[in-house]
Amino acid sequence: MRINNFWRKCVIWRFQHTEEQIVRTICNSHCGGTCEMKVHVKGNRIIRIESGDEEGMSHRMCARGRAYRQRVYAPDRLLYPLKRTGARGAGEFTRVSWDEALKTVASEMKRLRATYGNASILHFCSMADAHTLHHVQAFHRLLCQFGGYTAPWGTISDEGANFAAGMTYGTRPKGYTPEDYLNSRLIIMWSWNPVTTQQGTNIPLYLARAKEGGTKIISVDPRYTDSTAIFADQWIPIRPGTDTAVFAAMAYVIVRENLHDKHFIDTYTFGFDRFRDYIFGLEDGVEKTPEWAEVISGIPAVTIAGLAREYACTKPAILNTSIAAGRTAFGEQYHRAASALESITGNIVIRNGGRPISRDLMRITQIPSPPNQVELDASSRWNALPYRGGSVNSSARVNVSLLADAILKGKAGGYPADYKFLWLSNTNYLNQLGEVNKTIEAFQKLEFILVTEQFMSSTAKYADIVLPVCSFLERNDLYAPRTGGAYAILNKAIEPLGESKSQLQICEAIASELGITDYNDRSDEEWVRSMVTKLSEEVEFPSYNILRKRGIHRLKFGKSTPVAKKELEDPEQKSFPTPSGKIEIYSQIIDKMNHPLIPPIPKYLETWESLNDHLAKKYPLQLITPHFNRRAHSQFDNLPWLRELQTQVVTISTLDAESRGIRQGDMVKIFNDRGEVRIPAEVTERIMPGVVAIPQGAWCTPDRNGIDYGGCPNMLTKNISSPGGAFTCNTALVQMERVDDL
Repeated sequence: MRINNFWRKCVIWRFQHTEEQIVRTICNSHCGGTCEMKVHVKGNRIIRIESGDEEGMSHRMCARGRAYRQRVYAPDRLLYPLKRTGARGAGEFTRVSWDEALKTVASEMKRLRATYGNASILHFCSMADAHTLHHVQAFHRLLCQFGGYTAPWGTISDEGANFAAGMTYGTRPKGYTPEDYLNSRLIIMWSWNPVTTQQGTNIPLYLARAKEGGTKIISVDPRYTDSTAIFADQWIPIRPGTDTAVFAAMAYVIVRENLHDKHFIDTYTFGFDRFRDYIFGLEDGVEKTPEWAEVISGIPAVTIAGLAREYACTKPAILNTSIAAGRTAFGEQYHRAASALESITGNIVIRNGGRPISRDLMRITQIPSPPNQVELDASSRWNALPYRGGSVNSSARVNVSLLADAILKGKAGGYPADYKFLWLSNTNYLNQLGEVNKTIEAFQKLEFILVTEQFMSSTAKYADIVLPVCSFLERNDLYAPRTGGAYAILNKAIEPLGESKSQLQICEAIASELGITDYNDRSDEEWVRSMVTKLSEEVEFPSYNILRKRGIHRLKFGKSTPVAKKELEDPEQKSFPTPSGKIEIYSQIIDKMNHPLIPPIPKYLETWESLNDHLAKKYPLQLITPHFNRRAHSQFDNLPWLRELQTQVVTISTLDAESRGIRQGDMVKIFNDRGEVRIPAEVTERIMPGVVAIPQGAWCTPDRNGIDYGGCPNMLTKNISSPGGAFTCNTALVQMERVDDL
């Protein structure tokens, strides 16, 4: 006892006499916020975290970033390798050494490769707590050195937008910088709730400044969101999955009343006449009038017509189409129709209107990899995006939304291979993709599952081996933005807890066990230094030492540049990377696909499980799965500090609740043929009748009967992608009833 007290006093003395250090980094929690962090460290322990001190309308940390200390030191944090001892999904594991865990993984990889071939190895890596060094390229290099593997294609968040941009502009999707909002006269927030879906915590501040400056803001959304309440002058509720019909009706009004930009259309677009024939009903005999769209969307015809006139006649105007409405059965049509509307009004070329460019951001050199042998002889997919090129378009890949379907069906079901080994990293895949019960069935069929994780997530419970990953505050990395222009060194604040390792270190350890001797010859810091040095040699950019001290470097854009300024300066050059060299309202690439569910012009296609579906009699409510303030996808769901802020509830309109005898706070069951969720009800006027909302990201916590009490909406969504590859979590029908007996 005296010895223990002595050492305890020594530790306390050392802590008290250790100088406090401040480590600068940015929050890396997969919300896109890039908020600067000042991490206060004393004695290799984080004692507090605060926002950075950037001047102006800078990014300030939200509650998630401020709670990161609790995430690092969470009692349920995984600190040692684990091996499954019970049934898959039971969460029964025993601690093992790294040596045993690595030998088990390597042995299974070799066995399954020898038995079924490299294509049987399936890997998916998402963005949770990862970035340049510890993201997909680290795993890709290892698995390609091993002889290849089956990689996924598509992005969960915005594949509908990717497809639409590729077919319309021939490029990746473009975006906005916050400064663009300050100078626009009209902003339409289409299914966009920036107070929650933060691509930067300063976005609401820019919207507030725009509103103060006289900008009119209109919200089109099934919910009266916090963003709508704070900023919008008008709320237009809309039924999920019907956005394209409203865009078509708006285009009808604009063209019928000669409010379109004829010069821009004639000079810079291709296929407008075919689109005009569609909206005027010359193609199918149905005019796409506001009255036609009212029946579909629930928006009054007079409101649709007024919105069309206001958008066409107000310059500059921003149509900010969120990617949420693109996560539907035909999400690519929504994005293509929005682009058509921007093009026919000419808003796309007006500074501070249309779709300002996300900038040609400087690309960071990635960890190199040999070719993936599994993809070498494969043709391109039928729905490939030319701008992606290379192996990303390979038909040997599987859509990210369909991994469960691919595992269950394999070659017999039309997939390229039979899949036996699954490695999941930086992702809570089971929880975040459609139809949880189908994914569970698929997991049970696999011969081996490896998960690299920080917590015993819904997904990790099904692993055979779980390897502990350190947080971004326990390693070095480099942050390079997709949009927004924030580059940063993710400075290591403390040493990794327990026996946790970075994803790159884990890959290196597995490579060594597999006999791969040339996987990595640099430390994380050496990689970051070389990447920053190369960047600073090519463009105006801070040196490694300056960036490390400063922590973050934000590119200054100045005045907004229209989406296609370079391409539009000389129309004769036909600079767009499309077959016509122009903005293709009629896509010639899609025309060659000859697929009935991907028409060459943007069209409204009624979704499966719409209110006209035969299932609507049994399940009459449309489910949507919005983001939640206290989570970044499924991250942070287990933190007590954040659980105190918000309760996982299902939102239902007062009208729908009354007809079901449901009151505020009642425990209810939300169900369909795919599953059942039981959580409290929030009864409100802030959601459209016929629609219910369950925030995505809650960890699935099923009982022995498979009923989820965690509130995971993907128990109810469908495991299917759109024709263009979009995740379809916002297309689902459900029923809801009060539960009397728990």
